[in-house]
Amino acid sequence: MDRLTRSGALAAAGLAAALALTACGSDDPAADRTSDDRPATASGPATPSGAATADAAVAAAAAALAGTWTGTSDGLPVVLSATSGKVALSAGQHICQGELKNMGTVMIALKCLDGDTARTMGSIESNDGGKLVVSWNAGATDTLSRAADAKLPKDLPTLPAP
Repeated sequence: MDRLTRSGALAAAGLAAALALTACGSDDPAADRTSDDRPATASGPATPSGAATADAAVAAAAAALAGTWTGTSDGLPVVLSATSGKVALSAGQHICQGELKNMGTVMIALKCLDGDTARTMGSIESNDGGKLVVSWNAGATDTLSRAADAKLPKDLPTLPAP
């Protein structure tokens, strides 16, 4: 990948990650809680039987997916960023965000800001830590590589004092 494409992909990854991490919600923290977030009552557990196994599967997939993944599809950059089960995707001109969900198997469930549906439900076909393959329900398959951790150069010049 040439330097311009890599720079564009990293910028898109930053934008996608910012969108995912600042997902919309209300100002009332109690309103943002789902029934699964509410504490258990004396009458029984807060989650149904088997939910612990499903949560463990999502947590394992989230840990393996964490980071930024880049590639191309139809000549356009595709960047997927994931942290704590939240996922952001930039594919060409489309920006999508969502999360990992257990639907019998762990899936990437996204909603695109422009209404695009090409990459809204994806199945992780393989992830060896360096290469990720995601098949999307609309037919596309993305093969992405883990992006190297960006580090600032150590010998940055200092600004002159005013």
